[in-house]
Amino acid sequence: MNSIIAEIESILKQAFAESGYDESYGKVTISNRPDLCEYQCNGALAAAKRYHKAPFMIADDVLAKIQDNAAFSKVEVVKPGFINMNLSGVYLAEYLIRMAEADRFGAADLGQGKTIVIDYGGPNVAKPLHIGHLRPAIIGESIKRIKRFCGYNMIGDVHLGDWGYQMGLILESLKEQFPNLFEAETLEELGIDVSLLEKVYPEASARAKKEPEFAEKAHMATFKLQKKEEPYYSVWKKIIEISVRDLTGNYKKLDVSFELWNGESDAQDYIPPMVEDLKAKGLAYLSDGALVVDVKEETDKKEIPPCLIVKSDGAYLYATTDLATLVQREQDYHPEQVIYVVDKRQEMHFTQVFRTAKKAGIVPDSTQLTFVGFGTMNGKDGKPFKTRDGGVMRLEKLIGDTTNSIYERLTGVEFPEEEKRDIASKVALAAIKYGDLSNQASKDYIFDIDRFCEFEGNTGPYILYTMVRIKSILRKCGLADRVEEHGFKMNAAASDSEKALQLELTAFHDMMVQACQENAPHKVCQYLYEVSNAFNSFYHHNNILKEEDEQKKQGYLALIILTYRILKQGIELLGFDCPERM
Repeated sequence: MNSIIAEIESILKQAFAESGYDESYGKVTISNRPDLCEYQCNGALAAAKRYHKAPFMIADDVLAKIQDNAAFSKVEVVKPGFINMNLSGVYLAEYLIRMAEADRFGAADLGQGKTIVIDYGGPNVAKPLHIGHLRPAIIGESIKRIKRFCGYNMIGDVHLGDWGYQMGLILESLKEQFPNLFEAETLEELGIDVSLLEKVYPEASARAKKEPEFAEKAHMATFKLQKKEEPYYSVWKKIIEISVRDLTGNYKKLDVSFELWNGESDAQDYIPPMVEDLKAKGLAYLSDGALVVDVKEETDKKEIPPCLIVKSDGAYLYATTDLATLVQREQDYHPEQVIYVVDKRQEMHFTQVFRTAKKAGIVPDSTQLTFVGFGTMNGKDGKPFKTRDGGVMRLEKLIGDTTNSIYERLTGVEFPEEEKRDIASKVALAAIKYGDLSNQASKDYIFDIDRFCEFEGNTGPYILYTMVRIKSILRKCGLADRVEEHGFKMNAAASDSEKALQLELTAFHDMMVQACQENAPHKVCQYLYEVSNAFNSFYHHNNILKEEDEQKKQGYLALIILTYRILKQGIELLGFDCPERM
């Protein structure tokens, strides 16, 4: 199903062609002056130079071809040559009926089954999820959902930090604390759980800086682990199991999931042959004892340092692991695109990795390697968000505090306790996710949980409140359980507020294309906010339940059912759910 703008453009392009002009001038945009018109075509101005003709004369020629078209209620030429258009109520209603009955509301199948691997999350094992993990998790999850909705085969990879010196520190520290570590069948029987693991690493790291002998033991433990020597390797796997179980639970609270729970360790076997291949192709060379690959290009406006592959002491780096992970992903999935949702301060690192991967043929030239860098989440003071005592807040505490804040706002609401808790949980997640996703990912923003929890304004709770209001109307009409049915008759709009809501709904297709192509969940947020505003204006100007004209009432109900369905689809793309009532 074409977007409504594409349908209007088809009419305009045909009119330009029939008038003797190139059809490319029939481009249509939504009017930025809704008080004057709904859509606009400025092609006549561009065509004037080519055809040596006044733009209003070209526009008049086109107008003659479209002024009787049933799609329009009004078309006019405004000097110097703008073609202004309003859609007819019947055409608009019929378009919305087609949307309501179409799969995915008729949205474009951009992906057509193409595979994309998206790398987001990136937590370290044996460490808690903290607020710094929020943005990659929810931005990555939303991008994955948006692209999957648009037809792509999406594979999300958590990409765990589960290898290297940090693991050696943990293993050596545990070995000292628990002399029978290597004999135990499970770590739990020794009292080792995620809470203890969280304490071990910072303590071991601080100790290693003061005690060279302990640091050397940790390096040796790391060496044995990376050679997969027993019993180090078996204990490491048990640590991973405990950590992943905890991480899975915490990500579940965010409604974030991954198709792959791979880590840096999964790429290790790919590194030696990859390094040898870089050498064989003459790309990698020694510089001060380290192995590097030049990635600078003539068009660079700033210095791009060589990509460091192997340090002078033989150690591998993040770039080595990231390249080896690309080798693995190419062999396993042959993706058309790999997307990395990471801190924007890592842009240089990924520029080096992407260029090395392309130069070395690790991925084909046709494979898109995309860096989605996100900005910093700051507190009200404009500095990176911290707890009151200056520490880094754990994610589960953030979720818990927000849930409690919402719950307190429900004081006095006569709902069963269990339902109030469920409402608070869903609204809190909407507040957190929408509060983040409504900002352009690359920009820093102020994390203001008090504002995010408001039920008015551009917030997640406001979107949910709008949906609950619609569901309440439908419940009173006995239609609450029939929102997915077809056959509800949409009417031509009888008022400005009704038509404004109808027009907002038609923008779904173009919004989805932009959000998908630009990896931009904030566009979904903005759209949901505009639809919610349009619905609430419609609601306040029309008495839906008391409308005496039955045909008119059924048209209202058809319109708000479609509104609810689109809002519901939108919040699913953002990764949260709506309670039945609030």
